[in-house]
Amino acid sequence: MGDQVEKMKLRQNYANHWHTDLMRATESDPLYCCFSLWCPLCASYSLRKRALYNDMSRYTCCGGYMPCSGKCGERHCPEFCLCTEVCLCFANSVASTRFMLQDEFNLQTTKCDNCIIGFMFCLNQLACICSLIACLTGSEEINDAAQILRCLSDVVYCTVCSCMQTQHKVEMDKRDGKFGPRPMAVPPAQQMSRLDQGHPPAQAYPPMQQPHGYPPQPHGYPPPQQQHQGYPPPQQQPQGYPPPQQQPQGYPPPQQQQPHGYPPVNYPPPGAGNPRS
Repeated sequence: MGDQVEKMKLRQNYANHWHTDLMRATESDPLYCCFSLWCPLCASYSLRKRALYNDMSRYTCCGGYMPCSGKCGERHCPEFCLCTEVCLCFANSVASTRFMLQDEFNLQTTKCDNCIIGFMFCLNQLACICSLIACLTGSEEINDAAQILRCLSDVVYCTVCSCMQTQHKVEMDKRDGKFGPRPMAVPPAQQMSRLDQGHPPAQAYPPMQQPHGYPPQPHGYPPPQQQHQGYPPPQQQPQGYPPPQQQPQGYPPPQQQQPHGYPPVNYPPPGAGNPRS
């Protein structure tokens, strides 16, 4: 039981969404919606077989999500076991197919779909409680109310199951390439039973790969880098650069001549008269 609760929590973290939700299932395929409403057992049988890629050797009772799974002799007669499951446990057969598709394609149920499914369960439980109270009290009024709730619960149950099976059918149409290129090949057999795996599988729809040589490059792109002739150009000095150093005119000044008669004739020469050491 704990494993099933853990799986339910993991499914809320899946990245993908259903191709159509329960509100728009009748618009997506109205003919199949009518078929699943009037022949729900046949629809459930065909959808489970299609979910297994028509390989009944991979069949496990209730998709491996129930304690009895793998213990009902499915290996020997899978078609008979599937027919028995659909007839005796119709709700489980629809839910098991839904869980298989969710785990295979990482499909997360929207909040609106969860509200619709939750309302169906609550209405069913309310009708059951009213029926028990009517049996215990013997009140005709409560019994009439219980009958009304029971009819309303059955109508909602059949409608939701019909839309749910149409949702499954549309999702498998997408898988098989009816809305475009087929997203993936047949998954390995061990992915059909999820109770033995602690983490959600890898995303089933791989990212689109670009074809070889995409995006196309224009001819000769990028152009080869060409150097301009003589680049970088040689540094040329301006003519006459640096200019020759010119001395200012009259530089250095000529030595001034001593005036005539200077020094006087009797004037001792320089250094004369100094004491000798």
